[in-house]
Amino acid sequence: MKELLQQSFFNNTVQSYLVFAAIFVIGMLAVRILKSIVIHRLKKWTKKTATTIDDFLIHIFEKKLLPMLYFGVFYLSAKNLTLSPTLSKFIDVIGIVLLTFFSISLIVELLNYLLQNYWAKKDADANRERAVKTIFPILKVIIWGIGITFLLDNLGFKISAVVAGLGIGGIAIALAAQTILGDLFSYFVIFFDRPFEVGDFIIIDDFLGSIEQIGIKTTKIRSLGGEQLVFSNTDLTNSRLRNYKRMTNRRVVFKLGVTYQTSLQQLQKIPVIITNIIKNVDGSAFDRAHFSSYGDFSLVFEVVYYVIGGDYNKYMNIQQEINFKIKEEFEKRGIEFAYPTQTLFLEKGSENS
Repeated sequence: MKELLQQSFFNNTVQSYLVFAAIFVIGMLAVRILKSIVIHRLKKWTKKTATTIDDFLIHIFEKKLLPMLYFGVFYLSAKNLTLSPTLSKFIDVIGIVLLTFFSISLIVELLNYLLQNYWAKKDADANRERAVKTIFPILKVIIWGIGITFLLDNLGFKISAVVAGLGIGGIAIALAAQTILGDLFSYFVIFFDRPFEVGDFIIIDDFLGSIEQIGIKTTKIRSLGGEQLVFSNTDLTNSRLRNYKRMTNRRVVFKLGVTYQTSLQQLQKIPVIITNIIKNVDGSAFDRAHFSSYGDFSLVFEVVYYVIGGDYNKYMNIQQEINFKIKEEFEKRGIEFAYPTQTLFLEKGSENS
C-alpha cells in the first residue's frame, strides 16, 4: 500500500493526488453546506428585517463570493501538486483575472446600491433617480477601465508604454474636445452640488425660466414666453444665478403716494390702516409701514411685508388683495392718491405796469 502511494505520475505521487482530491472534495462540501444551510437561514432572517443592506450583502456573497470560493478550493488543492511552469502560471493568471473581475463587480454593485438606495432616495426625488440612471453608466465604464488597466499591468503587459501613447493622443483629443469635457465635468458638479433641479425657476443674467431638462452637455430651460432656452452646463456653473424655487420667504417693498392736501390726522392713520390690512391677509407677514418722504407731487409711504413661500402667483395674488383693500379703505376715509400734477401760480401785476 505504501509503495502504491509513492508511485509517481506526471511528477506527482498517488498520495499527492489523494491529498488534492481530499482537499477538493472537503472544500466543495464545505462551500455547498455554507450555501444550502447558512445562506438559506440568513435569507429567512433578512425577510423579517426592514433594512435592505442585509439583502444586498447576501446577494453579493451568493452571486460574487461563492464562485470565488469554489475557485479558491480548487486553487488550494492544486497547490499540493507539482505542476509544470506553464500550467501553474495559467492557474495563477486565472486566479488574478477572477479576483480582479470580482473586485470590480463588487465596487460597481456597491456604488449602484449606494446611489440607488441612499443618494437617489434621500429626498424621494424622481429627478435624482433620473440623474443616477444617466451618471451610473459613466462611472461604471470608468471603474471597469481602471480595473482592466491594473489587470493587464499585473499580467505583465507593458501598460505604461500604452498609457503614455494614449496619453499623447488623449491630450490631442482633450484639446479638441475640451468644451465637451468641460460640460461633462460641470454636469458632475450639478449632479453632486445640486444648485438647481428640474422644475426650479431660475434667473441667469437677463434670462429666466424653469429648468426643463439637465443633460450631460446642456441644460434646457423653458422661459416665461414659452420658448426653450439651451445653456451649456459650463455656462450655468460659471454664472451667478438666482433660484426662486428655493425661496422660503419673499420680501416685498412697495410705495404709494397721497396728495399734499391730505390732513395730518389722515396721514397718521395711513400706517395703521396698511398694517391692519396686511396682517389680515393669509400668507403674509407684516414688517413696517412709514411716511418716508416728501415727493415732487405726493407724500410718499413705504411699506414692507413678507410673503410666506416663493411662489410668484401667490405673491401677486396677495399684493392684489392688499391693493384692493387699501383702495377701499382710502375711499371710505376720503384719502386721495397722488398723481403727477403741476400747480401754476399767477401773480397779478401792479396797476402802473
